[in-house]
Amino acid sequence: MVNHSVSYENIYIVIKMFNEEGKASISELCEIAGIHRSSYYKWLKTRKSKREIENENLIELIKEAYEERDGILGYRQITIKIRREHNLKVNHKRIYRLMKLMGLQSVCRRKRYRYIKSTPDITAENILNRNFRAQNTCEKWLTDVTELRYGNGKKAYLSAILDLGDRSIVSYVIGHSNNNALVFETFDVAIKLNPGAKPLVHSDRGFQYTSKAFREKLDKVGMKQSMSRVGCCLDNAPMEGFWGILKAEMYYLRKFETFEELKLAIKDYIEYYNNKRYQRRLNCMSPLEYRKYLSNINT
Repeated sequence: MVNHSVSYENIYIVIKMFNEEGKASISELCEIAGIHRSSYYKWLKTRKSKREIENENLIELIKEAYEERDGILGYRQITIKIRREHNLKVNHKRIYRLMKLMGLQSVCRRKRYRYIKSTPDITAENILNRNFRAQNTCEKWLTDVTELRYGNGKKAYLSAILDLGDRSIVSYVIGHSNNNALVFETFDVAIKLNPGAKPLVHSDRGFQYTSKAFREKLDKVGMKQSMSRVGCCLDNAPMEGFWGILKAEMYYLRKFETFEELKLAIKDYIEYYNNKRYQRRLNCMSPLEYRKYLSNINT
């Protein structure tokens, strides 16, 4: 059934697009849309308005953006992408209406939360206290480990560090075991990439982060430790949010047969996330673009 709040010209544009792609005949598409063929052909012969031409162009750009990332982008992300990459002033509501007409919606699924308890050797206060704002990079780092599956139920573990200054993934390591070595390597990479950095490091109370060895590692480089309260995943919300994005936009959409296949997909996704995934909270920039912006305004 046609949504009559949407102008007919947009319906005609979508009919034209689907027909040109060979998805159905004009007769079939007009019947589905509940309009007369004569009305469509009359529109086709009439000189197009400026807005119709704009909508035709937008539909092509929407289709291109949607297919580029295998359908993971919703209307907000597509709006930002079109604004940024094509320098067009377009309202997100307009993109939403056109995507609805095209039958497009994000294929992402919601993240499932899980919390694993541990017996701590060392604990730290919740210094971060849900203050997720940072004036600069390397001021506050969040970290966590998440479990992934591949093949016939085999487990892999992804450890990562997120910088609250630009929401970038500073470093990550994927391994077969959820152990201290996985977490320590993640920090070794982060320290190597950011020599001299002394951020506040926040995590949950997983066994790696409550170990004496981890505290000693932080003390050695002059980093201060902060921990979430017991069972309170919201104390590490941006990190949990990143896991949700990664899983919804990449992991849940595919079946990975081998560890190497999963590892490559994670590498590709994090590269996309850091360089190309625009965020409204970052003035519609990608994390690494925002990092450069912060560097310029703070010098």
